[in-house]
Formats: sequence, C-alpha cells, structure tokens
Amino acid sequence: MEFAIGTGTIALPLSERGCQVVGIELSKYMVAELRKKETGNPIKVVVGDMTLTRVIGECSLVFLVFYTIDNLITQEAQIACFRNAAEHLSPGGRFLIETQVPPIQKLPFGETMSAFACSPSHMGIDDFDIATQCYTSNHVWTDGDETTSLRIPFRYVWPSELDLMGKLAGLELEDRWSDWEKSPFDRLSKKQISVWRKR
Repeated sequence: MEFAIGTGTIALPLSERGCQVVGIELSKYMVAELRKKETGNPIKVVVGDMTLTRVIGECSLVFLVFYTIDNLITQEAQIACFRNAAEHLSPGGRFLIETQVPPIQKLPFGETMSAFACSPSHMGIDDFDIATQCYTSNHVWTDGDETTSLRIPFRYVWPSELDLMGKLAGLELEDRWSDWEKSPFDRLSKKQISVWRKR
C-alpha cells in the first residue's frame, strides 16, 4: 500500500511487475493523472486522508516516499499516519518512509531562512521555525514580465522522533539507510529511508 500514491510514479512500475498495489491519495486530480498513465489492470486507489482513511484488508508493506511525511504539518497528524499504517499491516509487516534529515544544521545560529533554488526563472527559500519544527517553502517563478509565487507549509521530523512515533503505533525500527543503495545512515546523511516492523 502506498500512502500519497499521487500520479503513480512508484505504484505503476510495481504493478507492472506483478505486485498487488493499493493506494490512498488526498487529491482526486492526482488520481485522474494516474488513471491516464495506466496500461494494465487498474490500481485500487481510495481518495482520502492518509492519516485516517482505511482500506479493507491487510498488507505486508505500507510506504510513504518523496518526503511526504513533511506534508503533515502537526506532530499529531504524523503520529496518526503511523497508526493508520500499522492498522493496515499484517503481523510482521513493514512501514517504510523516505524523507529528508532536517536541513537546519547549515543554518547559522538565529537565522531562519535557507535558499534551495536560484536561477533566472525560479527562486526558492525555506523559512524555518525551530520551535515548532514547521517550515514554509517559498517559490517565485518568472517568465518574461509574468511572476507567480507559491507558499507550501511543511513540518520536518527527526529520526528519533519518527522512531518514537513508530513505537506509539506498535512498530519497531528494523533498518535505516541514507539512500536507496542502503548506504549507512550517519551524521552527514541528508536523507533517511527507514523501515519499521509491526510486532
């Protein structure tokens, strides 16, 4: 099961390889794009909130990738996501999350902003609130005389905090890597791929 299945970037290749995949997706527009890309049997997708929506049946794996856990902007919502994942898992099943290591180590003391994009057509700045672990990604695009902007709220989460959320949901950490090649996770890792197992 994929939480936030989106347009099927991961789920469709898995389905084409014979895996039985189901998904939960908040945006019906994303699901419509997934349907346009399907070439085989339709993937079962339920439109709903990944912190609350239940799909009948159990699975051996629930996964949430592309840093999407950060889209849940309260700690309570992130905990609920873990609990919902655990409720979908069969005993011994696994919950996998791919997300960033909070990038605040590079901020000078007292600073709150960090640029992540700088080109003639796109400027991007993250604005961090260290007290709440919330941050906003601010985008500005220019095309000739036209300018568009977008602000997206997020909440970053530390590895140890994720592990505690897992324990609250009855999950134990099994593995953590810094990339999909399973490189060791250490103090210099910029990304975390973590797997928890249901007891």
